[in-house]
Amino acid sequence: MPPAWQRHPRYFILVALVISATIYVLNPYQSPLRADSYAAYIRDNELPAKLQRADRVYSEVITSRKDMIRKFGPTPRDIVMFPPDKEPWPAYTVWSFFPPSYHCPHELERIGSLGDGGKWACGMSRLEHKPDCLIYTFGMNYETSFEAALLERTRHCEVWGYDYRSNSFGSSIKSNYRAHFFPWGLANIDAHGPNDEHKLYTLKTLLEMNRHDHIDVLKIDIEGWEFEVLTQILQPYIASGEPLPFGQLLVELHTWEKKFEDFLPWWEMLEAAGLRPFMTEINLVYQNYNRGKDTDLAEYSFINVRGDNIFITDPPSPLDVGI
Repeated sequence: MPPAWQRHPRYFILVALVISATIYVLNPYQSPLRADSYAAYIRDNELPAKLQRADRVYSEVITSRKDMIRKFGPTPRDIVMFPPDKEPWPAYTVWSFFPPSYHCPHELERIGSLGDGGKWACGMSRLEHKPDCLIYTFGMNYETSFEAALLERTRHCEVWGYDYRSNSFGSSIKSNYRAHFFPWGLANIDAHGPNDEHKLYTLKTLLEMNRHDHIDVLKIDIEGWEFEVLTQILQPYIASGEPLPFGQLLVELHTWEKKFEDFLPWWEMLEAAGLRPFMTEINLVYQNYNRGKDTDLAEYSFINVRGDNIFITDPPSPLDVGI
């Protein structure tokens, strides 16, 4: 009698193919995916690949912004921040030109209380065990649920808080050796002499006083002064090409009496410094108590895409540093 493979050749070929495919799939030593394969394209989940995709998306948004200005302008001088309620009713507000379209490469979550006080942040899990974690926060006015949450969920983070309207952190922060408060204000100039009613400091001066050279999260809510202050902070870094000394910027923008032709170059300055918006929240609490007026206030969260801050660069492993 002839062997089984001669009597049923098609069946034998099928069984051989199944066995070969199983060995190939389970083989731990098989060659890596080709760079041009479809599987390779959908498995690029490492941090550099995520940032590269986010950069590409954001560059398209910048192009769309220019197109939108030409459509409704055609120049920035012609753009109204909040168009009046009359024909032709253009379908935009100032916030439409600046969507938070940069992808947070980590978890996106709201830290602190719901409603007024909490902030949207990216990748706070990367701070939970960071040894030299620093948070700077300005303009709390006793609302410190954001700061309290970060102190609670991290092992080493220190919070440095400044507000000349207050004399302490809010009630949400109890005595904590990692929390440092000063009744001073953030400004674009140093004005803290004996004759100054409010003690004002630049960020550069505070960093020098505290002997810090980096900040993981910088939070600013200073009632409209953010435009002058951030201009003073960013311009030296843009001129030198050095990366900003902070990883994230969480700021409330107050556009009272602002014109689009002035707001646009200020925003483009943020972009030139490496800041990319990944989240926004219009302040509807403010809007609720100022009905009939423009939606002037918006919270924005930015990630700094330059340098080697913890949100865009993985820390070295013990093997990398020879430990």
